[in-house]
Amino acid sequence: MDRKLAFLDRDGVLNRELGNYVCKKEDFILLDHAIKNCKILVQKGYELVMITNQGGIAKQMYTEADLKEMHQILLDEYAIQGIPFLATYYCPHHSIIENCLCRKPKGLMIERALAKYNANPNQCFLIGDNQRDVQAAHAAGVMNAFEIQSNDDWEAIAHSVD
Repeated sequence: MDRKLAFLDRDGVLNRELGNYVCKKEDFILLDHAIKNCKILVQKGYELVMITNQGGIAKQMYTEADLKEMHQILLDEYAIQGIPFLATYYCPHHSIIENCLCRKPKGLMIERALAKYNANPNQCFLIGDNQRDVQAAHAAGVMNAFEIQSNDDWEAIAHSVD
């Protein structure tokens, strides 16, 4: 129970939030400051876990294969920088189409990661750009959660966590 997980929302935290769905790899732009900040977290002993709602799949705006291609771009670029991601969790559902237990603000994606990696929620935190991200963290018992403005640099948070 000594693993420290940093739960990171995707759009607006790791890549540029466009104000609508990021549906294709050409629009998937990584945020340079996020790479720098994740490096700080890894140096502090945190393992990185991406937690993201991807309701555009349920809306048939893009496919799971498209999503995996975008995620691979992120994972590859971070790996080049020496920043590994422990895991990636995504919810492909959308509440206007179907009900599920995994879509944030519900905490199931975070709960699964905590259980799988035997992590203490008190040693973990989340960074998101929406209140539903914070609510999901709290629902899973991760009380240390930060809400930023989309695309903002969150370096102060990276330095502030222990």
